[in-house]
Amino acid sequence: MARIWEPQNRFRKWLDVEIAACEAWAKLGKIPKKSLDTIKKKAAFDIKRIDEIEKTVKHDVIAFLTSVAEFVGPDSRYIHMGLTSSDILDTSLALLLREAAGLIIEDISGLLAVLKKKAYDHKDTPMMGRSHGIHAEPITFGLKMALWYDEMGRNLERMERAREVISCGKLSGAVGTFSSIDPAVERYVLKKLGLKPELVATQVVHRDRHAEFFTTLAIVASSLEKFAVEIRHLQRTEVLEAEEPFTEGQKGSSAMPHKRNPILSENLTGLARLIRGYSAAAMENVALWHERDISHSSVERVIAPDATILLDFMLSRATGLIRDLVVYPENMQANMDKLKGVVFSQKVLLKLVEKGTTREEAYAIVQRSAMKVWEGLGDFKSLLLEDNQVMNYLSEKEVNGCFDIGPYLKNVDYIFKRTFGGK
Repeated sequence: MARIWEPQNRFRKWLDVEIAACEAWAKLGKIPKKSLDTIKKKAAFDIKRIDEIEKTVKHDVIAFLTSVAEFVGPDSRYIHMGLTSSDILDTSLALLLREAAGLIIEDISGLLAVLKKKAYDHKDTPMMGRSHGIHAEPITFGLKMALWYDEMGRNLERMERAREVISCGKLSGAVGTFSSIDPAVERYVLKKLGLKPELVATQVVHRDRHAEFFTTLAIVASSLEKFAVEIRHLQRTEVLEAEEPFTEGQKGSSAMPHKRNPILSENLTGLARLIRGYSAAAMENVALWHERDISHSSVERVIAPDATILLDFMLSRATGLIRDLVVYPENMQANMDKLKGVVFSQKVLLKLVEKGTTREEAYAIVQRSAMKVWEGLGDFKSLLLEDNQVMNYLSEKEVNGCFDIGPYLKNVDYIFKRTFGGK
């Protein structure tokens, strides 16, 4: 990903746009074939020379064109004909962001494969489902992975959409009116480069496109943070149901040799904050003065490489983290047993309602025993069996039946089928 944003690749994209424009002008008879041949043969640039020229002219595109002219010679007068700087900058930025999006899409596809495998590996591994951080009802660890897979599937669709939105260029000259350039030049160049035109351009491609692109990066990063925060919770000493890989020779603390910290997940959490900040900056870029200003330019020089490189790194880190995640089914079972069966309370409530109580009455009956469990006064099933009101409605067998984990997991296959289908 970093190579995409190196000066060599960036200036190469600029040159690709300029040469394609020369080809288009030649087709219109505005550039002699011999001159076009010379341009295509000799056109090159020197990065150090560009930097040297820019110190004087204070304009990166002019510095670039001057460097190219030094290679091409007199025929360089045909280069950049009828164009403005943003024609080159915005069209090449579209190429760079599209290239970056392609790598991110590959990364997401790799993460999806890892999540799917983890989901099937633990499809039937029961664990405690939690709401508000408190034990709720049993789920499986595979369901958690399936949920993440489904979310990353939506992120894949978002990135593909964002790549399409950002794949837009313009070669319509100053303020976008084609005053000094034939629309055929734009059509030729953009078709060759695989871009679509900004239908009504100003001097720039409109920045709502870029805002959508960087917001998409932020959404993907936020999903990764969501996964990372969950792993951090599951690795807490009091929970310890899953743990980041702790490799041979790794150390967790300079002071406490016993520490095994969720540093990879914490890193993902922090980086997501950065990318969300970049998306906010991209949205600030939408409002420019009149037909253009360059307040967006300084922002994009930072956020375009930073955000794409960061997300590429985050996706790679998340893929390795989930692939090598250590899962502790025995701890999951032990945690489910901690509240002495109280997590089956809904089944008891529903069974009482089925037997003729009102919902309000059933809730009060069940909650009475459940609160005793919270207070350390016994296990849930025993308390229910000792409750005369409960036993007026239910048999011992019916009470025991409410503590079967099977019904909680009976639709796991159904959820997997609609999540993964034939995939």
